[in-house]
Amino acid sequence: MHAPLFQVDAFTTQRFRGNPAAVMLLEQYLPDTVLQAIAAENNLSETAFLVRTGEDYRIRWFTPTLEVSLCGHATLASAAVVMERLERDRRRVVFHSASGPLTAVREDDRYLMNFPARPAQSIPTPAGFADALGAEPVEVFVNVHNYMALLSSAKAVRELTPDLLAVARIDRPGIIVTAAGDAGYDCVSRYFAPAKGIAEDPVTGGAHCMLVPYWSTRLGKTEISAYQASARGGELSCRALGERVELGGQCVFYLEGQVEI
Repeated sequence: MHAPLFQVDAFTTQRFRGNPAAVMLLEQYLPDTVLQAIAAENNLSETAFLVRTGEDYRIRWFTPTLEVSLCGHATLASAAVVMERLERDRRRVVFHSASGPLTAVREDDRYLMNFPARPAQSIPTPAGFADALGAEPVEVFVNVHNYMALLSSAKAVRELTPDLLAVARIDRPGIIVTAAGDAGYDCVSRYFAPAKGIAEDPVTGGAHCMLVPYWSTRLGKTEISAYQASARGGELSCRALGERVELGGQCVFYLEGQVEI
């Protein structure tokens, strides 16, 4: 069989920046072992698999090593594929996922996605955490999805070099590091998830489901301008909506073709 495949740089206006995601359209889902093998072959932080269902789409996301319950940049890339390649007249699409329905709306040259918020609670710094991180956090937060470490400055976030083997052994899938922003941004962040097969994710929508509630409360504002300071870098416009967050960004198409399975 053959299936359309797209590779899209998400949360950026420049090719070779942002976070590259693969998006594959299927008539029905293949066995999980095949989906996982395709994601490993693509070797990107996430591959999104779409199946049309009525006017909507079902969506699943796989890293090179496992399936995840939420992925922002691959959903953004999927919205661009649907509204710029598959159905050019559309301005809104709903993706049904393991995290519930996710709505994406096209607004001029960007997409706005409605995602569940992931608030967190402050905890004492766990034993060994600072050594794994390679820095002493100002404060540590946690929820069922990730740890989040507040650092002293944007410079500390940008220059961080964690021990990825130690990070992979912590009791959450990954660590978000963040600080008050520089260069005109409200906040900066990075995300390390070696346990999911992703040493450092270039730009992470799911991490901002945790970052936005925190920074919105701390800064006393609902609209947040965010920058993820990976080597590729990426920009997000964010809005706190109570139990939901709105994540906005742009996409650049890199590759379009057919996969033979």
